[in-house]
Amino acid sequence: MVKFLDIKRITESFEPQLSQEATRIISSGWYLLGEEVNAFEKEFADYCDSSHCVGVANGLEALTLILQAWKQMYGWAEGDEVIVPANTYIASILSVNHAGLSPVLCEPSDRDALIDPTRIEELLTPRTRAIMAVHLYGQICDMKAIGEIAKRHGLKVIEDCAQSHGALYQGTRAGALGDAAAFSFYPGKNLGALGDGGAVVTNDRSVARTIRTLANYGSQTKYVNQYKGMNSRLDELQAAILRIKLRRLDADNDHRRKIARRYIKQIENPFVELPYVHSWLRHVFHLFTIRCKQRDALQQHLNKLGIQTLIHYPIPPHKQEAYAEWNHLSLPITESIHQEILSLPISQVMTDDEVQQVIEAVNQFRPTE
Repeated sequence: MVKFLDIKRITESFEPQLSQEATRIISSGWYLLGEEVNAFEKEFADYCDSSHCVGVANGLEALTLILQAWKQMYGWAEGDEVIVPANTYIASILSVNHAGLSPVLCEPSDRDALIDPTRIEELLTPRTRAIMAVHLYGQICDMKAIGEIAKRHGLKVIEDCAQSHGALYQGTRAGALGDAAAFSFYPGKNLGALGDGGAVVTNDRSVARTIRTLANYGSQTKYVNQYKGMNSRLDELQAAILRIKLRRLDADNDHRRKIARRYIKQIENPFVELPYVHSWLRHVFHLFTIRCKQRDALQQHLNKLGIQTLIHYPIPPHKQEAYAEWNHLSLPITESIHQEILSLPISQVMTDDEVQQVIEAVNQFRPTE
């Protein structure tokens, strides 16, 4: 079986350093708000070409905290609106609701599955406050076009970088292209911890300070609470693990790009649509997604040949039970993406032989109907 993502093998590729660091942190007796988190925040901010980084518990809370901070700082009202791509993972949308704001769904481009800037302005109302650019699959959105819209209308831009660690847009890192950005360090990410973790990066000192306060029960001084905050912290162990992995992130992303180039060059099947990659950025291929109108049959075919695949994502947010108020909506581009998308194996530890197995298996597929 060619695994979709062999996290155990990825972890082993960093040994014995990970185990040594884990032992050191355990022996230190200091597990929260210590030197490892401080060091990681500085290193990750530098990596992202940003001035500030705040480590938090996970990616969802990173997004939520950014929106809550802006809400506090700028006096946004309950129910003010944030434009989000309709085909994103549901966490992007949940963060808007958790911040007491209203998500407004925007169809993506059918070409690259990223939010379509040409559709954003028709969704704006007097209550619109921000645009969320989700760099889905590891490819950065058209931030120049999004930034111009935001500037014209006085809106904030939040980057959801949960899948784009290390990606570049015209020479600038993901995370430094909007007003603030959220990262997830879920174990399966390009930069993954050994558990949950997240971070906010920004060049705005006031935003960073407000987020740090909100994430610490709304407190800057112990037992003095400025806001109705939450407990959202990156712990010392995960920070130490991330510091080790960060040093290899660019090399790991290069390996992913090498695999993607082979897929794009060697997969030749008229029933399979390969991903569109913009020339003006460096995709980091958190996921390598293909589309096929007979997606389920293709997945079954690949599974029989020992190729593990996943669907990102089988049900669009507006058809989820959690958002029953949206179930009546018709979003044809989003729906077609969710019906046709299939993610092939790709990771920093895949071998050339495994890549060749995937290519041959995809090329052998023929629909039965």
